[in-house]
Amino acid sequence: MNAKNLVESTLNPDHAAVNEICAAGEPWVGEIRKEQTFRIVDLEGNQAVDTLFYNAHDAAERYSAADTLSRQYQLYLTTGSKLYSSLGNVMLVITADTCGRHDTVGGACAAESNTTRYALDKYPMHSCRDNFLHAIAHDPVCERLGMSKRDIPANINFFMNVPVTEAGKLEFADGVSAPGKYVEMRAEMDVVVLISNCPQLNNPCNAYNPTPVRLLIWD
Repeated sequence: MNAKNLVESTLNPDHAAVNEICAAGEPWVGEIRKEQTFRIVDLEGNQAVDTLFYNAHDAAERYSAADTLSRQYQLYLTTGSKLYSSLGNVMLVITADTCGRHDTVGGACAAESNTTRYALDKYPMHSCRDNFLHAIAHDPVCERLGMSKRDIPANINFFMNVPVTEAGKLEFADGVSAPGKYVEMRAEMDVVVLISNCPQLNNPCNAYNPTPVRLLIWD
């Protein structure tokens, strides 16, 4: 993490057009118009916010981890990072970040990964993939776009720390966030954001305690 990446925003939450709380372990869907600014606030610290972005007019164009990493030669996201789509277009640009490092490779927890990482009896536990599936099946924005489980690609894990070792393995390490830290991004196209406020109860990085986050949008 580089101190130069830590950039505070000048935007006032009192002037936000949208200011909502996403409860611990729950999904959230929102629409962000081009040139609007979107902020995610880690209210209590080290809460992973699994996030996907889609073109608001065609969900076939969506956030691409591969394009985002390869075009910028960066493994982690922070101030200045561009979020690229599957068609090579810039969807959003991170304009402020008080955490300084966000994961792009750890993926979303699922029934299968919970059994692989933790124990077989963890299979029924609620997961981020469950949240994504529930939102896609029930949210009217997702319904309008005709989304299905095929539309769940690799996601961003805002506020999550997943170092890559020299051997090429992933470590789900202690978080580098803290209460009140936030990341802010400007939309370069009309986008739909799909969030799972991670319900994971088996990972020590969140002290085994999922917590709420605040979501704001400015015109």
